[in-house]
Amino acid sequence: MTRTIAIVNQKGGVGKSTTAVNLGASLALLGHSVLLIDIDPQGNTSSGLGIDKRGLERDIYGVLLSGVPAADAVLPAGVANLDIIPATMALAGAEIELVSALSRETRLKTVLAPLASRYEFVLIDCPPSLGLLTLNALTAASEVLIPVQAEYYALEGLSQLTSVVQRIREALNPNLRLTGVLVTMFDGRTKLATEVLDEVNAYFPDQVFRTQIPRNIRLSEAPSFGKPAALFDVKSRGAQAYLALAREVAAGTEAVR
Repeated sequence: MTRTIAIVNQKGGVGKSTTAVNLGASLALLGHSVLLIDIDPQGNTSSGLGIDKRGLERDIYGVLLSGVPAADAVLPAGVANLDIIPATMALAGAEIELVSALSRETRLKTVLAPLASRYEFVLIDCPPSLGLLTLNALTAASEVLIPVQAEYYALEGLSQLTSVVQRIREALNPNLRLTGVLVTMFDGRTKLATEVLDEVNAYFPDQVFRTQIPRNIRLSEAPSFGKPAALFDVKSRGAQAYLALAREVAAGTEAVR
């Protein structure tokens, strides 16, 4: 069974792309076959894996709106078992073009269907909004992973996000479920971080990952080298945290069968 996980939060700067790159690479290093889908027009997941977006002939925009077969847009991501369908700035106009498109909320689900049997995990990096691209991801996904930054406004907007997830479940995707909430940029030495963790646990009882992603300079440096942290510096706290998260996510495979 393929597990398709949408990495979603309408807030920017919470670690969605960092999580897509490093969770995907960590799952691949653990031996799982993984496909990353970058549907954020900023394309940070693509550049974070060393993809030169300027020379791409095929991307997720072409798959969604120009009839390009999804298999033709798949690229190797520099890690064994890890592939990616990248995003370019062409995707910036997709929200407007999808408004008048037939079956606009289910485009991504339809185009990914032929690829489903090839991978154990499909991870979708979503833009920082709740527009049509994110709705497509939630309709295509079987699970949702929500990164939450360990900061004062961590829970702001999450009620809106969970409401959207519930509406998608009721109208378009009854099998959609919350895999877990991931606390990112965590510094356990500060009182604020521990208070935020307590708040998130209270808001999402039994749905917060045991692993927290720390503030870590190696995580910040790795994208500039086009590598996930586990290839850049596997001994760093950030790389080790994402490997621990990957084990947590993979351990949940039996539970969803």
